[in-house]
Amino acid sequence: MLIQFVLRLLIAAYFIEAGVVLAIAPWTPFWERNYFAHAWPFVGVMMASAYVQGAVTGVGLITMMVGIRDLLNAIVGRRATAPDRTPSLTPPAS
Repeated sequence: MLIQFVLRLLIAAYFIEAGVVLAIAPWTPFWERNYFAHAWPFVGVMMASAYVQGAVTGVGLITMMVGIRDLLNAIVGRRATAPDRTPSLTPPAS
């Protein structure tokens, strides 16, 4: 049980970190100094587009929200489980 909790925390941390990087990176100078942007000019043109930067930021925000939701679920202890469908040993009332 502890291993599952730690695993859930690590996955949530990964999603939060990836979301922050995706949300911030398109608006930094690092975004323009890219191997792919220099190797293929059409990739550089696409990466310079505000639409692409906004789309990457949106994906980052969604990823971050998923990570925060998973973190809260791990801390609160909620689980998305299927309803219990084990057969009852008592006969149905008639």
